[in-house]
Amino acid sequence: MNTSVGCSSASIPYPSLYGAQFVNLTAVPVINYSVPAEQGTPSFPNNLTGLNFCNVSISYTHPGQNDLINVQIWLPSNDWNGRFLGVGGGGYATSGGDTPLGNGLSMGYSVGTTDGGHELNSVSAASWALISPGNVNTYLLQDFASVALNDMTIIGKAVTESFYQKAPTYSYWNGCSTGGRQGLMMAQRYPEGYNGILAGAPAINWASFLVAEYWPQLIMNLMDTYPPACELNAITAAAVTACDALDGVADGIISRPDLCYFDARNLTGRSYDCQGVSSTFSTTATTLAQAVWTGARSANDSFLWYGLSYDAPMTAGLAVTTCTNGTCTGTPFPIATDWISLFVQKKASFDPTTLTRSTYDDVFHASKQQFTSIINTADPDLSSFRDAGGKVITWHGLSDQLIFPEGTADYFNRVKAMDPKVESYYRHFRAPGVQHCGDGLGPYPGSAFDSLVQWVEKGIAPEFLAGESLPLNGSVIQRNLCLYPQDPIYVGGDPNVASSFQCIESKAGTEAPGLA
Repeated sequence: MNTSVGCSSASIPYPSLYGAQFVNLTAVPVINYSVPAEQGTPSFPNNLTGLNFCNVSISYTHPGQNDLINVQIWLPSNDWNGRFLGVGGGGYATSGGDTPLGNGLSMGYSVGTTDGGHELNSVSAASWALISPGNVNTYLLQDFASVALNDMTIIGKAVTESFYQKAPTYSYWNGCSTGGRQGLMMAQRYPEGYNGILAGAPAINWASFLVAEYWPQLIMNLMDTYPPACELNAITAAAVTACDALDGVADGIISRPDLCYFDARNLTGRSYDCQGVSSTFSTTATTLAQAVWTGARSANDSFLWYGLSYDAPMTAGLAVTTCTNGTCTGTPFPIATDWISLFVQKKASFDPTTLTRSTYDDVFHASKQQFTSIINTADPDLSSFRDAGGKVITWHGLSDQLIFPEGTADYFNRVKAMDPKVESYYRHFRAPGVQHCGDGLGPYPGSAFDSLVQWVEKGIAPEFLAGESLPLNGSVIQRNLCLYPQDPIYVGGDPNVASSFQCIESKAGTEAPGLA
C-alpha cells in the first residue's frame, strides 16, 4: 500500500491520548537507511539496508508527573503491509533502538517503540530510579512497567492511520526479555492493544526473578570464595555429558531437562582439565553450581524461585567471577543489583554483598510486596485478551543464562489452571540449547513471528516452531521447538534434520545417567 499523506509535521496531527499533554511532533523522510539486525529479532544476524521511511518522533508528558516520554514511529514509504508492530526493549531499556524498528520496517510494518521516559540504558536504572534517597520515582517505574507501552500503542496506531489514511488491519507485538514482559503486560492489562503477541524469554515474575538473579553471588559471598570461570565451565560440561543424550542423541544440547538428575556435589575431588592444567573440583565450586541449578531458597530452605538449567553458561550470566593474579571476586549481574539497591532498598549506596541469608529473604519478600502490582506481569487471567480474539506465543531458551525458563513454564501452567482451553489462544514453546534471546548451540525459532501471523490471520495454530541454529562447528541444526510440555526425541536419521525428531511429553521419575 503506497497511498499516504506527506511526511511532515504539518500533515500528521497529534493523536488523541487521554491523560497526556503533547510537547512536540516531528516527521522526517529517511532515505536508504541501514541498521544491523541481530539474532533475537525475527531474523538471523544480517544487515538491513535501503530502508526508506517516514520517521515520526513524538514527545509528551503526563501532567503532574514530571515525565517526558519519547515515542518513535517508522512508517514505510512504500509497500506498507497494512499492519502495525510494537517492539520492546531489554533490561531497563524500554526500547531496543533502531534494530527492532528496522526489522519490522523491512517486513512492511509500520513500527513503533517508546523510551518510557528514561535513558536507554539496559543494565542500569541509576539515572532515573530514585527521585531522592529513599523515594522511588514511581511515575517513571509505572511508565516503564506498563503505562508508556499502552500510550505508544495508541499513538502508533493513530499516527499510522493518519499517515496512510487507513487504520491498521492487524496489530502485533514482538519482543524478547524485557520486550517479552512488555508484550505479556499488554495482554494482561491492555488486552485490546494487539491481535498477536510474540514474547521471547519474557522477564515476567519481575519482583521475584530479579532478586533470584543475585542468588549465585549471595552463595559465593557467604562462602567467601569465588570459583574461577574455568572450573564452573567444567562443571557445566560434566552436566551436559551426563544428560545430553536423554533425547537419544549426543549433540551438546540438553533437550529433556525435566529428566536430568545431576548433582554437582558428586564431582567434588574429581579431576578436570583447565587449558591443559589438571585440577580437582572444589567443594565451594560444586556447592555453588548446585545452588545455581536448584534456585533461590530461603534461610529455612523453602522455595523462593527457580534455578538455571544444567547447560546454561553460569559464567556468562549470574555466577560471573573476575580473577586477577589468582585472586577472584564476584561480578554480579548489574540489573539485579540495581533492583535490590535502588528499588527495594531505595538507597544507591546499598552494598548487596552485605546481605545474609536472613536479610536476603527480607529483600525477596519486600520486592514482592512492593512491586508485584506494578511490574510483576504474572497475572494468569488472560480472559479479556482471549475474548478480544488475541493470540500469544511465548518461547524460552532452555540454556538461558539470565532469566529462568521454568518461570515462563510456571506462568503458562497457571494460565492453563484457570482455563484448560488455553492453547486455543496461548501456546508456549521451549528452545533446547538456546541462551538468552538467542545464541547457544540450539535451534533458534527465527520464524516464530510468521507462525504468530498465520495463527492470527488464518487460524493456523502452531503445533511447533521451526528452529535453526547458527552455523556453529561447520554445521546447522534444524529442529522443531515442541509445544510445551513436549520435548524433542530422536527417532533416527540425520540428527541435524528436523524430521529425525518427534515431540513427546516427558514423564518425570526416570533418572538420567549421572554420577554415582
